[in-house]
Amino acid sequence: MSSRAPVALTCGEPAGVGPEIAVKARQALGNRLPLFWIGDPSHLPEGSDYQLIAAPFEAVEVPAGALPVLLHRFPDPAVPGRPSGGNAAEVVAVIARAVSLVQSGAASAICTAPINKKALKDGAGFAFPGHTEYLASLAGCERVVMMLACPGLRVVPVTIHIPLADVPAALTPDLLEASLRITHAALIRDFGVAAPRIWVTGLNPHAGEGGAMGAEDLAVIAPVLERLKTEGMDLSGPMPADTMFHAAARARYDCAVAMYHDQALIPIKTIDFAGGVNVTLGLPFIRTSPDHGTAFDIAGKGLADPTSLIAALEMAAEMAAARD
Repeated sequence: MSSRAPVALTCGEPAGVGPEIAVKARQALGNRLPLFWIGDPSHLPEGSDYQLIAAPFEAVEVPAGALPVLLHRFPDPAVPGRPSGGNAAEVVAVIARAVSLVQSGAASAICTAPINKKALKDGAGFAFPGHTEYLASLAGCERVVMMLACPGLRVVPVTIHIPLADVPAALTPDLLEASLRITHAALIRDFGVAAPRIWVTGLNPHAGEGGAMGAEDLAVIAPVLERLKTEGMDLSGPMPADTMFHAAARARYDCAVAMYHDQALIPIKTIDFAGGVNVTLGLPFIRTSPDHGTAFDIAGKGLADPTSLIAALEMAAEMAAARD
């Protein structure tokens, strides 16, 4: 067992599948990956084996079959599929508590279970689009980057949750350059890639085909890549996105940087739908998350698949080891 501080796992939305997959992940991982769950044990599935701890370091002494729980009381019970407005503020408080613990060194990384943004907005006035922006605010970071990762692919979308029609205007040289710099630094620091190879998609089909299918590839993307190459970055592109994600191509780079959400997420969800991990790059601490939502439709039915959460916990621990 590692002597490194354990990974902090937030409870997420209590009415979703988070509590169930936390128990299942612990059962699958045992003591080979020290972790603790922050939440109210009354929200765990009935009959769950757990053990309360007073501090994160005690997690390593908890028997392998039991989930170490750092108690955080919630006012309302968890009703599967029906989020309570009374619990919203505590869902947010658990995230902030996890950040405090990782900043103090009591936790080595944070893995966040899914939240329901509408429930948090309605119940607690949550003013952020999601986890990522809230974590960036807590950390005082002006800009962070979302990476999706699985054993066969790492991919970063430069623009994320915006309409496709808004992407060309949002895709500025400054945004692209910042995304590439953050990605490059994270590959070295968090993934142990000494000399990252990054392939960059074009925005348009065939990467614009010399301007015949759009000007952005030549006018916006290519100049940024050329400038960063002079600093020693190993960048290729802009490249046609439809040629970048087959197995032979993926073997030639360490990360793909794509221009918009679906251009990045369709390949990874095709390659490994259940095992993809959401990683926030650019934070002063490590944060991973399963690449799925609260799944209210199956919450409380014992059907939730913990594969993505297990992968997220394992990646958090591996990234912590790389930073060490």
